[in-house]
Amino acid sequence: MARPRKPIRSDLAWSTVDRIVVRGKDLPGEIIGRLNLGDMAFLELTGRTPGAAESKIFNAMVVTLVEHGVTPSALAARLTYLGAPEAMQAAVAAGLCGLGSVFVGSTEGCARMLAEALPDPKSSADLAALAKRVTAETRRIPGLGHPLHKPVDPRAVRLFELARETGHYGKYCELIQAIGAEKKLPVNATGAIAALACELGFDWKLCRGLGVMARAVGLVGHLLEESRQPLAEEVWLRTEEEASEHLKPKK
Repeated sequence: MARPRKPIRSDLAWSTVDRIVVRGKDLPGEIIGRLNLGDMAFLELTGRTPGAAESKIFNAMVVTLVEHGVTPSALAARLTYLGAPEAMQAAVAAGLCGLGSVFVGSTEGCARMLAEALPDPKSSADLAALAKRVTAETRRIPGLGHPLHKPVDPRAVRLFELARETGHYGKYCELIQAIGAEKKLPVNATGAIAALACELGFDWKLCRGLGVMARAVGLVGHLLEESRQPLAEEVWLRTEEEASEHLKPKK
């Protein structure tokens, strides 16, 4: 007996010989030259173009995650490029593979925690009590603390400033701040972005994707620099030398 076929469907885009339509908008006529990259991402994710305040805060969120120096993801990309300089896309992909629960991808875990703790932001929940409950029930809270940025993460400070300016500082922002105070740890950039994603009504499942989208831009920059000012080979050779130094006979 033949397996019944399920409909194959996408609501994102379609094209013909002379038309390309994305989320119901004509790409050449309504999008190209009218939307910046952040607004295009917002359209792709939500099905609508952002208002001015939404555009400002969303672009700030993704800009925050583009670059953070010679991080593990940047090193992975540069080292992969060393071995395969003909495939920039492979090097970018290698860097993106490291965006998980520790680096950048912690946005997802934090957004999920906030969304599950406060499923209805219009409710009259006691945020202080909620923060105590979350900290008691969660062993390792994503979105808090940073090995370098102490006692505050300046990126989170600026994002919360912009949230207030654009009218997006709501209960999720208050809750993550209360959780941070309860744990005596600063809210980091991913925690602030997670709270703002919840304020915008985003599904927590897309939050890691925001980091993937943003960091891809930064990794392309790292690879361009690597092609002009390489450091990956020196990192490799010094790591190999220092890691195996104890195995060599002493003089």
